[in-house]
Order: sequence, then C-alpha cells, then structure tokens
Amino acid sequence: MKVALTGNPNSGKTTLFNLITGKSEKVGNWAGVTVSKKEGDVRKSLNKKGTSMKVIDLPGAYSMSPFTSEENITRDFIKNENPDVIINIVDATNLSRSLFFTTQLLELEIPVVVALNKSDLNRKQGITINIKELENILGCPIIETVSISNSENGIDKLIDKAIEVKGLKQKSPFKGDRVDLSNAKEVEGNDKKRYDFVKTVVGKVENRKVQSNKATMQDKADRILAHKWFGLPIFVLVMLGVFSISQTYLGPFLADTLVGWIDKFGVVVEGFLGEGVSPVLSSLLLDGIIGGVGAVVGFLPLIMILFFLIALLEDCGYMARIAVIMDGLFKRIGLSGKSIIPMIIGTGCAIPGIMATRTIKNERQRRTTAMLTPFIPCGAKLPVIALFSGVFFNDSAWVGTSMYFIGILLIIVGALIIVRITGETNAKTFFIMELPQYKVPSLKRATISMFSRGKAFIVKAGTIILLCNTVIQIMQTFNWKFEVVAEGAQNTSILATIASPFAFVLIPLGFGVWQLAAAAITGFIAKENVVGTLAVVYSITNFIDTEEFTLLSGGTEIGQMMGLTTVAALAYLMFNLFTPPCFAAIGAMNSEMEDKKWLWGGIAFQFGTGYTIAFLTYQIGTLITTGSVGAGFIPGLVAVTAMIVTVAYLMKKGSEKSKSISRNEVKAWGI
Repeated sequence: MKVALTGNPNSGKTTLFNLITGKSEKVGNWAGVTVSKKEGDVRKSLNKKGTSMKVIDLPGAYSMSPFTSEENITRDFIKNENPDVIINIVDATNLSRSLFFTTQLLELEIPVVVALNKSDLNRKQGITINIKELENILGCPIIETVSISNSENGIDKLIDKAIEVKGLKQKSPFKGDRVDLSNAKEVEGNDKKRYDFVKTVVGKVENRKVQSNKATMQDKADRILAHKWFGLPIFVLVMLGVFSISQTYLGPFLADTLVGWIDKFGVVVEGFLGEGVSPVLSSLLLDGIIGGVGAVVGFLPLIMILFFLIALLEDCGYMARIAVIMDGLFKRIGLSGKSIIPMIIGTGCAIPGIMATRTIKNERQRRTTAMLTPFIPCGAKLPVIALFSGVFFNDSAWVGTSMYFIGILLIIVGALIIVRITGETNAKTFFIMELPQYKVPSLKRATISMFSRGKAFIVKAGTIILLCNTVIQIMQTFNWKFEVVAEGAQNTSILATIASPFAFVLIPLGFGVWQLAAAAITGFIAKENVVGTLAVVYSITNFIDTEEFTLLSGGTEIGQMMGLTTVAALAYLMFNLFTPPCFAAIGAMNSEMEDKKWLWGGIAFQFGTGYTIAFLTYQIGTLITTGSVGAGFIPGLVAVTAMIVTVAYLMKKGSEKSKSISRNEVKAWGI
C-alpha cells in the first residue's frame, strides 16, 4: 500500500513523516525545506492490521498546477505513481489557505484523508473548527493531529483511517471545472471560483477570535528582529554568540576530551604494534589513519554544538525572519528573496542547499543561486575554520562569524556581476512567505538533528576521509620508483611532485608549498580532507590543544612549520572556503543548473573569486603588517587583473545585450 503525504509548505508534513516512519529527516520552521520526495515504511507499532505500507513525503505545494520545480515533483508523483491513498496535511491555524489544495486533491479519484495538523495551537488561541461539519462538506475523513507530540498525537488513528479508505470513491464538493494535471496552470476564473468556495466553507466551520487592532507578542518581536535596519546587526550578534559558544568556549572544552581519547587510542595501537613492525606500516596506521582521521574527528564537538544551536534558531522561527530581512537586498541585486533559503540550508551541507534552489521559478535566478550558495561555509568547512581560528587566532569567535558574512558579501557582489553578464537586469521577482509563529524550540528535535549530522560526519570520516588520508600517506611515503622516501627528502615523494606545480600557482597567495597545495587539492574531494591532509603531511595529531604550541612573532609554532604567517593563514582559509565546493556539491550544481555552460562558468567564477580574495588578503595584509608586499606579487597581480578584465568584458557584452533587448521591446510596442 502506497500512501502519499501532501500539503502546503510548513504544514508539518516531514515532522509527521518522521513520526509515522521513525526516520529523522530534516524539518524546519519555514517553507522550502523538503524539495524532493522521501520514502519510508510505517512503523510496526502503528500498523496494527499488519498491512504492508510505504509512505512518501512529497515537497510542499499550494496547488496541483505547479509553479516551481518542487511542486512539479508532487504533481508528477500523484499523476504517474498512482498512490493508493493521499494523506493531506492541513494547517489547522490557516484553514483558508490549505483547503484550496485539498479541493483539488479530492478531484483526482484517489481516496483522501485529511490530517488537521497543529490542532494544539488552535486550542491555545481559542480557535475552534467544526470537524463533523467539515467532513460532511468535503466528503472525506478528517483526523486531528499534533505532529510535535509523541503521545495523543492522532497518528495511530490517521494510519487506521488510511487503511480503511483504500479503494473507496469520494466525490469532490467543488462544482467548478476539475483540476487538469496535464496543464501547467488552470484558468484564472476557475481559481477564483475555488477560492470563493473555500472561503464559504471556512466561514461555516471555523470560529476564530480576531483582534486586528491589538499587536501580539509575535508582532512586537518582529518589529525588532525583522526590522529593515536593526534586523541584520541583530543577526550578526546572534551568529557571533553561536560561534562563541561552539568554537571558543564549550566546543573546545569537549574537543579536548575527545582528542585525549584519540591520543590514548594511538598509544595503545603503537604499543600493540611493537618495535618489530615495519616503519612503513606503523607510519600508515599511526600517522595516516589514526592521526589524519583523528585530527578531523577531533573537531566533531565544535561542529555538533554549532549544528545544535542552528537547529534551535530554525525551530523557533527566527531563520524565516532572516529570509524576510534579506529579501529587499536580494531583489536589488537580481536574486529572489527565496534565494536566502538555500543559503540557510547550505550552512549544514551545500548539496541540499543547492537542491533547494528548485523553489525558485526564474531560471536565471535559480542557476545564480545554485552557483553562489557554496560561498556560505557548510558543515564540511567548519573543521577548516576551527583549525585556523584555533591555531592562528586563539579560538576567536570573530573568525568563524566573519567567514559567513564575507560569504554573504561575495554572494552580493557575485549576483551583481552575474546579472550584468547575463543581461537580465529587469527580471521581475517576488517573494511570498508566511512567517511561522515563534515558539519554544524543541530540544529533542535539535538533539536529533545534531546527532544525525554528527553521524554523517563520522561516516564520512570513516570512509572518504580515511581512504584519502591512506592514499596521501602512501603517496608521501614512496617516490615514483616505489622506494621509501629517505628522511629529509620528502620533496621527491609522489605527493610532492604532483602538488608542486599547483604550489607554484599559489605563491602569490602566501602558501606556495607543496604540502598546503596538496591539502587544498584533496579538499575538492571533501573539505574536511584539508585538515586530515595537513595532519598527515606535517605529522600533527592534535590541532585542538593549541596551548602546547609556543606563540612566536608571525604565528604559532605550527604556523612556522607550515610556513604560514597569520595573514597567509587567513588567506589560505579563505581560499579553501570560497573556491569551488566538493565534487558532490558540483554534481548537485550540474543537476540543478541543467546547462554545462552555466556549470563550467560557475566553477570558473568560484575559483576566480577564491583566488582573488586570497590574493588581496595576503598581499594587503602583508603590506600592512610588514610594510612591503608579499612574494609573487607581480605574477599574482597579472593573474588577478586578467580575471577582472575578463569579467568586465563579459559584463560589457551583457549590458549591450540588455540594451538591445530593451530597444526591441520598444519597437514591438510601436513607441
């Protein structure tokens, strides 16, 4: 038995899906979190009749006439996959909005059960709905549910009713034209009839107390948190607090304990190997696997605390306000207000962030957002941020916070450039978002989210990162004749000879050594590899306890080992954050852009941006701190100038294209 979960965005579908299946898919207190279908089996404790049931969580949709690509997924699934039953999640706090979609579903000749969700919020606000009357009008069963509760949530009744209605025929109460799944849109007049019908139904069944002349606590909070001038500074302070807790105070304290355990494990393994073991095998196990992977895993507490705090911000409704704050700015730079949602999701991982761009209707805005979203540091980049802020900046919270806001700045500049290159300067954009109610965030859901992301991090460390570090250790140990590299002759290793040409290109950025080049290269496989590779090539197993390293002029002892000044370290950090993302994220870009020209143009733009900002950071910073420019200034200046000239030329061509289109439009109107 195949059951489809459908409903408007932010109606509680995925939370309900998790309760039904026992899964822990990502939920968020704003629209646009689910952009692809998810499947799961009904928990045995709910399936009392023993029926084999699969539940499919579909992206949120307002209508069966799709407007965005994720609504297409919902329409196409119902049209082509023929589910046995549709469970339509209806937001009880906004009945008038939700029932438009319900009336369309009732016309598809598929049994429908309505889950009247968020019923608890109605009771708190004194809103009552006559369930029996609504059932009589719609002609389908209605079950009250509370998806955020584990007891008395109505889920068991919902599953029983879904099994019961399978195969039954229901008649649509709407007398207008039926919804046509073969057409992209219904006729406008029919939509108006449907809205009028829904309005009449709501008037019959809902008793709502409204005091429109009185500001609620929600209104008062929004006047401050979503203020057009104060909202962004407040967001900066909030993120600074988040990074202070996760990267400066609580995170490092817990990380010290974890690193201690990893060090003890390394000592145990070393003792187990004994003195007679091959030095190559010992180095591979202790330095490559335990040292390299352990250096990455050591940052796990910092990452998990950050994810926990961000999950709280999402769940309480604050992150939706950030989308509203950024909407005005994004419209001015040629993006949609919806562009902020993929970027917020991208703080966890760039891949679902890029996938979330399908909520954007305009093709150029969607592709631009997919290209720029990786500039927001994702979870994979957090170990790199934590490493450099800890080693070179004494765990200062401003380092991590500033990387996020530099990412936003690069997005703004990038969007302005791309809109001029494409010549689409007059694209109309809109942004409609129903702000969710503020609520006390669920510690349980935040904890589940934290452990889910932590698990994914550990799995990645135990597979991709372990494999990469093993390969790096082998390549560093042997030369091309497969002879063990002699002490002090590491420059002859396979790894050194491959990375050295790339290191030459990085000299103007302040980190032109093969070890740092090798780490940057492996970062394109997975950004966590930057930390793991540095641990392997420099034989450093503990990046967390930086107090054991003596501070010297120009950086820490580790910094001198790497050949990095503090300024060069900052440039290296930015290079790894703002050049193209990992290969998996590039694959997601390819899927969402659906155009190879856009894909390769996006990768070139990302690399040029990362190279330019690293060059400017190192050279200007070196000039300020030492009174002279850094090494490789002239060739670096030539390379950066060539990139800027190329971009300026493309912008000029785009501007001419835009003017040509405008002239043709004028002629078409006969003016």
